[in-house]
Amino acid sequence: MSPHTDIQNILLSIPWLMDLEDNQISQLAELASIRRLQPGEELYAEGSREDFFYICVEGQLAVEMQVPTRGIIRIYTAEPFDMVGWSVLTPVVRQRTSGARALLPSKLLSFDGNALAQLCETDHDLGFVLMRRLANTVASRYLTTRIQLLEFIMDSPIIEHGTPPTN
Repeated sequence: MSPHTDIQNILLSIPWLMDLEDNQISQLAELASIRRLQPGEELYAEGSREDFFYICVEGQLAVEMQVPTRGIIRIYTAEPFDMVGWSVLTPVVRQRTSGARALLPSKLLSFDGNALAQLCETDHDLGFVLMRRLANTVASRYLTTRIQLLEFIMDSPIIEHGTPPTN
């Protein structure tokens, strides 16, 4: 089986891409390559330049960020069919706001971010499917991050208004 056919078959197995037509799946497959990671291997680093968009096919990825006084905090665990590196498709963000590394042996579809963004601009129906999933992903991650922030606040010492914290 050719790599292109393998990628097409993977794309056809992703539930949130089932609204796409065969020619759209083929266009996506043309832009994709397969990337494999071993446990602990870094996919990208926080602060690095945006370049690729990924769909996890197998395995698990830790999406992490550096939090002052807390160290590196896992903000999300990506599993099969999850998007990572999605901010490459949002034009305001210029660098990664988190890092990602493999927790388990992982297989990902890797897309050149600029080429994928251009395809979304050219084919609005395909773009709508990707952006709808992206909006759901962003909303879900926002909620998860908000809950984590509230947990950090609840775990912090209570400071009365105007009273400096004691060490």
